[in-house]
Amino acid sequence: MKKMTNTLYAFLCVIALAVSCNKPEPDNGGGDPQQDTETVTLTMVDPNATPETKALYSNLWAIQKKGFMFGHHDDLMYGRYWYGKDGGSDTKDVCGDYPAVYSMDFSEMMDDRFDNKSSKEANALRLKCIKQAYDRGMVITGCIHINNPLTGEDSWDNSSNKVVSSILDPASEIHAKYLQWLDRLADVFLNLKGSDGKQIPVIFRPYHEHTQTWSWWGSSCTTTQQFIDFWQFTVKYLRDTKGVHNLIYAISPQMDSSKTEDDFYFRWPGDDFVDFIGMDCYQGINNTVFVNNLKVISKISLKKLKPAGVTETGKEGFTNTDYWTVNIHAPLTGRRVCMVVTWRNKYVADESDRHFFSVYPGHPSEKDFVKMYKMENSFFCNDLPDMYKMAEGVTIK
Repeated sequence: MKKMTNTLYAFLCVIALAVSCNKPEPDNGGGDPQQDTETVTLTMVDPNATPETKALYSNLWAIQKKGFMFGHHDDLMYGRYWYGKDGGSDTKDVCGDYPAVYSMDFSEMMDDRFDNKSSKEANALRLKCIKQAYDRGMVITGCIHINNPLTGEDSWDNSSNKVVSSILDPASEIHAKYLQWLDRLADVFLNLKGSDGKQIPVIFRPYHEHTQTWSWWGSSCTTTQQFIDFWQFTVKYLRDTKGVHNLIYAISPQMDSSKTEDDFYFRWPGDDFVDFIGMDCYQGINNTVFVNNLKVISKISLKKLKPAGVTETGKEGFTNTDYWTVNIHAPLTGRRVCMVVTWRNKYVADESDRHFFSVYPGHPSEKDFVKMYKMENSFFCNDLPDMYKMAEGVTIK
């Protein structure tokens, strides 16, 4: 585990915060009276969640008092210049440690791509990476960029406002088709086990970025009530019908500009159907936006007694040498969020494709990333407590 002296840590924080021009004063207003006590009781969407899932949930709450976990989408599956290398990780290649959070996508395991040869190969690798991440003690989170079940196009096909209404109609062929997709996903979750033989908990964030217009479940294709019904239908089917009990349900609105608390409640599915308050925040290098939204999400976390985190962020093709200390670490310091997850580093054959959002060997921010890694409040794999053992002072209903 990395350690720093308190003096050095304080000095570096002051420098980073001065550069970012954002003082990270704690924002505890609006919280529940329990939030600053030694013990707290949290409620989960699934009261029958597995012991490991409840333990993970307790640790998500506990760790955000100490700092934030660093995560990276598809970090174990491929990197900027490699694909499918056993033990591979752009993060590890730079700092010597794996990220604390492994983010990935379950969509090809559930929609009509599941039986394609290429998808089968990719899914086998995904499952291998998930199991390796869990065995290392990492935290797993997954989204679903599922294809449009009505048109057969991808998840960004927003050409019809009939998709969700068709799914919710028991007499519709699309309803029956979508249940097949959920059946496949449930089968994945039920059989997702680590070397200890236990089901692997997953922070599951379906229908992410629902506040925007570009997906078939987004704001241009569904009414508020349809989205809420769709979310609740999915939770009830996985939890109650299929008996999946290793999920932490995370909502993750798109919040690229400065938002208010009311913005985060846009199409809120209900407190009983959300475990985790996330946000996908592609603010670029705008610390004013990032700090504002971090304050808001921290406040909501305390008010609703649900852990919170940045479920996606990053700047595509960035070259800033001080990006990690100035635009990630400084804004996050002093906030009550348990994680920050950068989007993927696409595997490429040449430099013409600049679709990357995190560090990799040879990137100009390498040294700065290592500085962030060494900070006391940034958690990577080797810094984590046992995330699948109940945290002290936290009770889960």
